[in-house]
Amino acid sequence: MQSHRLVRAGLLLIAFAASLPAPAQNHPDPGALIAAQKEGMVAIQAMDGVWRGTAWTLTPTGERRDFVQTERIGPFLDGSVKVIEGRGYDQGGKVTFNALGIVSYNPSSRTYGFRAYAQGQVGDFAFVPTVDGYTWDIPAGPMTIRYTAVIRDGVLTEVGDRLQAGKEPVRFFEMKLKRVGDTEWPAAGAIGPK
Repeated sequence: MQSHRLVRAGLLLIAFAASLPAPAQNHPDPGALIAAQKEGMVAIQAMDGVWRGTAWTLTPTGERRDFVQTERIGPFLDGSVKVIEGRGYDQGGKVTFNALGIVSYNPSSRTYGFRAYAQGQVGDFAFVPTVDGYTWDIPAGPMTIRYTAVIRDGVLTEVGDRLQAGKEPVRFFEMKLKRVGDTEWPAAGAIGPK
């Protein structure tokens, strides 16, 4: 009987010990993770700023639409992510397109991700920095929609192509924006403790 009580007490002690949180060294250090994310953002820091210029797109019926495009792009969460807002304006100045994107870097996989919100849609896409810009892809059934951007001499040029195996790429979008200034968006204006 005494040995059963000792066994039961031992099992309870093991169960209690197993329920305790693991030592801190088993969890990733948030400071190190954020530092790695910030380091990943260095590759795309040329995007930061306020941009304005011309753009065109083809509608599903093949009609070309010209408009003014603006982008404001800045770091957020202490520089560990990049936030992008794009706006398209018609000839009368009315907003006809508005999109929000968040670029992040995953230190574990050493990959970038892009979460985009536009025209009632939301999606997560692969984002790849290049020597002088970036690309991002949208899988679309048998085709891929690829956006390719080049940032050079204060100009951000981005094109959109429909890619399908065995066929020539079809360009359906192009924008050419000039950098018109710095931005403190989206980090500026945070609410303080008092």
